[in-house]
Formats: sequence, structure tokens, C-alpha cells
Amino acid sequence: MHAKRDLSDCAKRLALKLFDDCNNHISASILFENEEGLGFNDFDEPPRFSGLHRASIFGIDEIVAGLVAVEGCDINGGDCAGNTPLMWAARNGHEGVVRVLLGRSDVNPNKLSSGNHRTPLSWAARNGHGGVVKMLLRREDVDPGKPAWQGGTPLYLAFESRHNEIVKMILGLEGVDPDDLYEFDEEPLDWAFENGNEELVKKILGRGDLNPDKPDARGQTPLCWASGNGREGIVKMLLEQDDANPDKPNEDGQTPLCCAASYGHEGVVRMLLGREDVNPNKPDGDGQTPLCCAAQGGYEGVVKMLLEREDLNPNKSAEGGPTPLWWAAWKGHKGVVKIILGRDDVNPDKPDQYGKTLLDCALENGHGGVVKILLGQDNLSPAKRRKLG
Repeated sequence: MHAKRDLSDCAKRLALKLFDDCNNHISASILFENEEGLGFNDFDEPPRFSGLHRASIFGIDEIVAGLVAVEGCDINGGDCAGNTPLMWAARNGHEGVVRVLLGRSDVNPNKLSSGNHRTPLSWAARNGHGGVVKMLLRREDVDPGKPAWQGGTPLYLAFESRHNEIVKMILGLEGVDPDDLYEFDEEPLDWAFENGNEELVKKILGRGDLNPDKPDARGQTPLCWASGNGREGIVKMLLEQDDANPDKPNEDGQTPLCCAASYGHEGVVRMLLGREDVNPNKPDGDGQTPLCCAAQGGYEGVVKMLLEREDLNPNKSAEGGPTPLWWAAWKGHKGVVKIILGRDDVNPDKPDQYGKTLLDCALENGHGGVVKILLGQDNLSPAKRRKLG
């Protein structure tokens, strides 16, 4: 560290002497004892490194330049875990050292370590060293899509670590496929849609090679992810894609509208309902319609918007099961009950598949407010009124 600050001739000589002969020096054990992900766990003895490895780890440009000029220097040699000098420099963000090493025609920038199977680009992308990533990507022989540890590409590792600028940098390259799957069939772009990173989504969609309807391993499409999380800006961008199906359900049968209605995302619901190709009555895998989902959650604003659609059926239920009104009464959502009963085509007497009516639900759950609302309904049957009495 002193040599990095003071590169006098004396410091250079001492540093070179240390780097040339300190395999058994205690500092080597201390320095790498707790290093994460470097593949040293299987070694009983302290790891051994060449002088070039050490200089690359510390980022001392001039020492590295001197060492690589020595005849017989193995610039691609690995330490006991297979980490090359370039890998160490890239991992730690030492741009000067990376520049020196990449200046050599005999350096291999794609070499995988034997311990963790990552490339220098993978390490730089994962650790957020944008300058190093930029230098590596300028090389024609650097493969930006080469999988690293457990199959993760540099793009995925940058996504996983939330390094947006590096993600955009890699996505700007030809030959990088943002639709590639990660290990276990996870979609590395889910994070951008789920967490509302509009800038990244815009960059991704601008490439024109992403399938906006492609589900991930959990069966979620980008539009379902964005809708369920209330990402209005992203939903808008996805709906502008010609090949996006706004009514495509996820693995559970939930459409984007169902996803948005289930969590009360009014802005997203409004956008989806503005599309003629969105079916407001389409049920999910359990037979729950978007109105059922909104009614259960007590989302009055969403319920109002849904009921404004002329083609919406307020009585639709799962094979004779609970209607949206039944769900609202069961949960005690008085506001939703009032809104739904405002429709002339709603039957307050309709029972569920077990014969329980709206009144039964209100009485069983002690929702007195709902009972009072029912008393004011002209179309409540006389038998039900007698039961109330």
C-alpha cells in the first residue's frame, strides 16, 4: 500500500523484492483468509501467488508494467484457485493495471478461474467497476455473453448487483440477448420490471429483440410483473409494444388486469381498461374475476372503474361460487357493497355454491354496516327481510 502511494525508485525496488519472494509471508494468509467467492476453501495451506498477482491485487500500475516486461512472465497464469492477474485487477477496479494487461497481445481476457468460473468481465460487472467494464468491452475478443459462476452472464451479474449503468453498457452491444435465461430458468430482466426501473426497461424495449409476453420460470410475464407492482410507467411502455398481449395470463391464470386489481393499483387498472382487447370478466385459475379481486381487497376506486365498463358482468362468479358482492359482504367492505349494489343488474339474493347468501355472510361475520345497507335495498326478497327481522 505504501508503494502505491510512493513510487520512488527505492519503493519500487522494495516492492519488487517483496512481490518476488513472499509466498510464505504471513501477510498473504491474512490478506486472502476471508476473501469471498475466490475458491480458496478447498486448500489446507495458505494460497500462493506470483508477484504479478500481488501487484495486480494492489493496483500498482508501474510495478505490473515492470513485471510483465520480464522474459518468461506468465500473464495468464492462475493462482492456486485459477485467478489470473487480469481477474484480480478487474475484480478490484484497478483501471490502470487492467489497461497495462490489456495492452499485451498475449493476454486472455475471457479466461475462467477454476475456483469460481468467472471471467474478468463478470467480476467487473458484478462489482460495479464501470471503467474496467468499458475497457474490456472495447476488446473484440471479449465475449460479453460468456456465462460465469452457475451460468450467470455479466449482464445478469450487473442486474443482480443493481449496477444500472453497466447493464445499459452491455445491453448496447450487438449479440447480447436480453431474453436469455439464467440458471434455474430465472429471467434476469424480471428485476427491472418488478422494481420499476423505467430507464432500464426503456433501454431493453428499445432494442426490439425482447419478447414482452415471455413468461419467466414462475409463469409471470413482464406485464403481469409490472401491473401487480403498480409500475404505471413500465405498463405504459409495455402496452405500446405491438407484440404485447395485454390480456395474457400468468401461470396462475391471472391477467395483468387481475394482478393490478388484486393490489388496488388504480392507475394501472385505468390504463388496461382503456384497451378494447382487455377482457374485464376474464377469471384467473381459481375463477376469480378482476372485480372479485378488487372487491375482496376493498379497493373502491378500482371497483368503480371496473363497473364503468359496459361489458363487465358484476354477477360473474366461479362456477356458481361467490360473486364480487358476496366477497365484499364477507370481508365487510361497506363502501364496495354500496358501489356494487348501485348497479341495477346486481342480485343481492344470489347464493354461493353452498347456498349462502349475501345476508348470511353479513350476519355470520357480524358486519352490521353491511346488514343496514341491505335493508335499504328494494330488491331484497321478503324472506330475507323476515330473516333480518
